[in-house]
Amino acid sequence: MGVRKFGLLLLLLVSLPAWSSEPIDFSYPDLDGKQVRLSDYRGKWVVVNFWATWCPPCLQEMPDLDMFHTERSQKDAVVLGLNDEKLSADRLKSFLKDYDIGYPVLQVPRDETTVFGPVNVLPTTYLVSPEGKVVAAQKGLITADGISRFIAGHH
Repeated sequence: MGVRKFGLLLLLLVSLPAWSSEPIDFSYPDLDGKQVRLSDYRGKWVVVNFWATWCPPCLQEMPDLDMFHTERSQKDAVVLGLNDEKLSADRLKSFLKDYDIGYPVLQVPRDETTVFGPVNVLPTTYLVSPEGKVVAAQKGLITADGISRFIAGHH
């Protein structure tokens, strides 16, 4: 049920014209302090996942997102985790190591309005096309299977 609901929600959001008009970009530091730009990943699908360490559904979906990133990052898709907690990079690295999460995590300034607009539900995930356009969004849990099926339908 959850996966089907996700697919329907994505299809509804795909048609939002404001999202599909222009490529977007952002730049945030990773946990080593290196600036990472969304446009660094042009040519690949990018799953942009806003999450927090205190958010149970975020933690529930992270292994699935990690599996998706591991399977696809050398081919056609990557996951970027965006975290706005006031935690040190070392604390976040330790947290990710404990959960065995290997996809890149970027630190977003707290209370900053993102290129996606305000993010007021966690987790919130945006799917960015290889051309850099936001094509879908999901508030709440997401699955690797749901993402894969959406991408397969939009190649």
